[in-house]
Amino acid sequence: MSALLSIPTIKNQTVFNIDRWEEIGRDPLVRNWPGKVETDRYGNPIMMCYAEFSHGGKQADVVGLLHKHAPAGKITVECPISTSEGIKVADVAWMSKKRLVQVGGRVALKGAPEICVEVISPGNKRGEIEEKRSLYFEAGAKEVWVCDRRGRLSFFLKDAPEKAAASLLCPKVPRSVSVD
Repeated sequence: MSALLSIPTIKNQTVFNIDRWEEIGRDPLVRNWPGKVETDRYGNPIMMCYAEFSHGGKQADVVGLLHKHAPAGKITVECPISTSEGIKVADVAWMSKKRLVQVGGRVALKGAPEICVEVISPGNKRGEIEEKRSLYFEAGAKEVWVCDRRGRLSFFLKDAPEKAAASLLCPKVPRSVSVD
């Protein structure tokens, strides 16, 4: 009998991710963690520092912009998304009702919403945000927005290698959120 666990294949990575996410969510130590939790592709929890006050404010500002400029759909914060590298949690997300039917899940989404937003925190590393952007696109996102520490928004489109001048799904969204 082998002491090693079987490694999930890409085919069942989503099922594995969601089952593991549900299991982790029942752990009182993880549930009471004051920061954000994600997983790697093997289901190991990745515990991150709590966010600072301005992080939540920028999330709220992005939600306000989506309410004002996005088509009808669902807006959420702290959105757990199954990716090929485990569960990643977008700071803010928007999806159409049709996409929600396609990717909705018990405790995490089976794929990415059309728009995933990352708000930069002091602990974020450039490579981390670029990796999440790639994973969100691979999981079906059409756009990834990045809000920097000054509140400036950068827009990335699925099939464009460089930063875009604006969002295609929400073309009237300004390039920055309100800064207090």
